[in-house]
Amino acid sequence: MFRIGLGHDTHRLGPGTGLVIGGITIPHDRAAIGHSDADVLLHAITDALLGAAALGDIGEMFPDTDPANRGRDSADMLRRALERVSAAGWRIVNLDCVISAQRPRILSHRPAIRRRIAEILGVGEDAVWLKAKTGEGVGPVGEELAVAAECVVLVERRA
Repeated sequence: MFRIGLGHDTHRLGPGTGLVIGGITIPHDRAAIGHSDADVLLHAITDALLGAAALGDIGEMFPDTDPANRGRDSADMLRRALERVSAAGWRIVNLDCVISAQRPRILSHRPAIRRRIAEILGVGEDAVWLKAKTGEGVGPVGEELAVAAECVVLVERRA
């Protein structure tokens, strides 16, 4: 039995010294604003995993009203979601992700991001793909006011 899950996240951008994307800090003159470390990609992956297994979403599991989640490492959040998904009898087949950011350019960071995500999830790098898009100068992403990510994940019931 297979299931898919879809995850999406968007974070506003403000002054800073770098963006955390996929567990990697990318030097930049902007930073994502959020309750946790604001890793838009790991948040989208977390939601995709939880959705595939019908186990809620990141906001239910890690509410921004809980002070314990202030500045929280998104990799830890993803690991905990994966534990919940695994305990429910599911394993990851693959995931396909998209980052939308006008700047910085993501492609040179793709290998490191894929490695980090594979490490967090305990899957091979070949099970993780990442594409990058700009906003073409349009809307919040194009105007460098926000960064967004989407992820689709395929899980299968463990035998």
